[in-house]
Amino acid sequence: MIWTLEQLLEDYQDPLYQLLRSYQGIGRTFLLRSDLWDGFEHFCAGQGESGEEMRRSELGRIVGAAQEAVLDPPWLYTAIRPRVARWYFHRFNVEQKLHEEISAAEFLAFKERLVQGKPDGDAPWVVEVDLAPFNREFFKLQESRSIGRGVEFLNRRLSSQLFQGLGMGDQRLLDFLRVHQVQGRQLMLNDRVKDVGGLRRVLRRAEDYLAAQPQEAGWERVGHTLQELGFEPGWGDTVERMRDTLGLLTDILEAPAPEVLERFLGRIPMIFKLAILSPHGYFGQANVLGLPDTGGQVVYILDQVRALEQEMRKRIAQQGLDIEPQILVITRLIPEAGDTTCDQRLEPIVGTRSARILRVPFRTDSGEVLPQWVSRFDIWPYLERFAHDVEKEICAELHGRPDLIIGNYSDGNLVATLLSQRLKVTQCNIAHALEKSKYLYSDLYWHDNEEQYHFACQFTADLIAMNAADFIITSSYQEIAGKSDSIGQYESYSTFTMPGLYRVVNGIDVFDPKFNIVSPGADAAIYFPYNEQERRLTDLHPEIEALVAGERDDARGRFEDPDRPLIFTMARLDRIKNITGLVQWYAESERLRGAANLLVVAGHVDPSRSGDREEQEQIGRMHQLMDEHGLDGQVRWLGTHLDKSLSGELYRWVADRRGVFVQPALFEAFGLTVIEAMTSGLPTFATRYGGPLEIIEHGVSGFHIDPNHGENAAELLADFMEHCDRDPGRWEALSRGAVQRVMSRYTWSLYAERMMTLSRIYGFWKYVTNLDRDETRRYLEMFYGLQFRPLAESVPH
Repeated sequence: MIWTLEQLLEDYQDPLYQLLRSYQGIGRTFLLRSDLWDGFEHFCAGQGESGEEMRRSELGRIVGAAQEAVLDPPWLYTAIRPRVARWYFHRFNVEQKLHEEISAAEFLAFKERLVQGKPDGDAPWVVEVDLAPFNREFFKLQESRSIGRGVEFLNRRLSSQLFQGLGMGDQRLLDFLRVHQVQGRQLMLNDRVKDVGGLRRVLRRAEDYLAAQPQEAGWERVGHTLQELGFEPGWGDTVERMRDTLGLLTDILEAPAPEVLERFLGRIPMIFKLAILSPHGYFGQANVLGLPDTGGQVVYILDQVRALEQEMRKRIAQQGLDIEPQILVITRLIPEAGDTTCDQRLEPIVGTRSARILRVPFRTDSGEVLPQWVSRFDIWPYLERFAHDVEKEICAELHGRPDLIIGNYSDGNLVATLLSQRLKVTQCNIAHALEKSKYLYSDLYWHDNEEQYHFACQFTADLIAMNAADFIITSSYQEIAGKSDSIGQYESYSTFTMPGLYRVVNGIDVFDPKFNIVSPGADAAIYFPYNEQERRLTDLHPEIEALVAGERDDARGRFEDPDRPLIFTMARLDRIKNITGLVQWYAESERLRGAANLLVVAGHVDPSRSGDREEQEQIGRMHQLMDEHGLDGQVRWLGTHLDKSLSGELYRWVADRRGVFVQPALFEAFGLTVIEAMTSGLPTFATRYGGPLEIIEHGVSGFHIDPNHGENAAELLADFMEHCDRDPGRWEALSRGAVQRVMSRYTWSLYAERMMTLSRIYGFWKYVTNLDRDETRRYLEMFYGLQFRPLAESVPH
């Protein structure tokens, strides 16, 4: 698109510069994409018949691709994103009708000068963060549609490289097969196999021997002979599987095809012990959901652990080994834990055989244990010492180092980075949500937010961790690279500035093959369709009815007409989740108020019970809305935290009454509650910003809503509720579509299977190539020491 700009200037020079002057007339320094497009449409409307033609022209396409503009008359600088993750920067002199393409650094410097109020040419020297030079020789994806499929690309690209190496007598594959041990026992190959040629010979001999053995026999029958050939346990639990695995290796030595290589690596016995990091919030299994900084991430990790343990146990058994997998979830021990278990050092995870939560306290500079909860925005000074303490605790608990470290959120990913570097272990990151994309201009005006949010620490930690990770798991494509008209969470870290601190010209490359989309699911034992009557927890119905209609200290509102269908929402009560936005849409829509009641499960009703500043503000806003609009007869607000069994049956109870679920967030990285509701058979309306856009097929398995246009969302809800009242089959169709969508794409068993395969593949390529990226690691160590440490130390503690 952008290569047509010169021609565009020639064809539309006068109207283009008239448009740019109209932008200057808005009187603001920074304009967002929506401002630019609204201004363009207003401009076109004033051009008569030619305006509509202009709107559909190449000029309209380029204006639609402009993500932001920065104005300081006569100059206008703009960032144009014609395709996903492809950026161009331009500046225009509106008076002289001059134009030129500029670098990202020049664009950022212009923004810095205006924010800081510096005269042109008087800007101070700024640290520039540029990680691109370290990756010039490293292969990258080329097409936007390939983003998030890193391991597929990696296998295709490196299989041929491996083949060339094997042809020249490369020993790295052989060395990799020899390196595996567990509990002091050698696996896969022993030292009788000296080279690749010798490996080929013993593979042929092993096949001849195993072909004559009972195919259901195990290692105890054939192991002695195989050991004499050079093999050790780990090839399979039966002769049939051993032959299949040995055959895969033979095929790789002959010609390494990507699919064969992935199948073979998926069978390697190399993952027995996992460490999962999630420091912030109240991480526990009861009485924690809804507490500050405690929500979907806790549910995600606990469900993840159950699925991973099952998958690990299955694979270990198929490898012919009798070893119990070990999973530790490491979080913070909080002495002042209230009625939670967050003051207990070890806690077995329900639904697993041996997985457990390991809690390690934060300590002050003097070494004293920090007793109270600390906001996720304020924990940065404690993390380095926490990482050192965790290292000792993990190694003692697991009797050695873990085989894989998984970080969660900004703090967990930073701790995972520190541990991975010290222990030399493969590192996986899961962001859940990157705060930078949630708060408008949080980078540009970081200093204004520093007292409350400490974004300087968080964004610095994010940059370090995402570049240090061996691979990154995301729940959706949008989390990485957005879509045609919106920027991805990770993509937002590619180019940005924090004026007065540092400027990022190449922070992260979303075309890096470290990115992989692996979507989670809902706990199938808890969340299942409402019409599976034999599984229903009907004993809970009196408790649910008391929740919805009974007298409670932690509730506000009682339904005057309880027979109406329900609009149900459940989330943390913070600004981004936008629960108060939904209440306002409902309050201001006569049609919606006439068609359904609203059931809200969020936060606390009593602000004195909350210790979170943002939640307290939202509690006040909820009460204000209910007072102003007289909602107490139509809205039931429950300020309580439901256990999983109760919440699962509540979804189904609402479905029995032909209700709907609404997720109105301003942004949602993935949307576990969306998956839970859809699994239960509830027609679901969810934000179009983030993961729900990919989860829901609009009009088939749910509906997308724009939280910035609440009146339209309310109309869509009202249309559906009224339609279903006339034609109950419409509700049934959406319910079936929701269940089918989740079952085909979003289950924990699919997640665990993919996760275990990825960990092996990245571990292999890290071993046999320079995926370790030593140069980048050294750069990040310096950035950590010189930038992050002083920032963390400046946070009050």
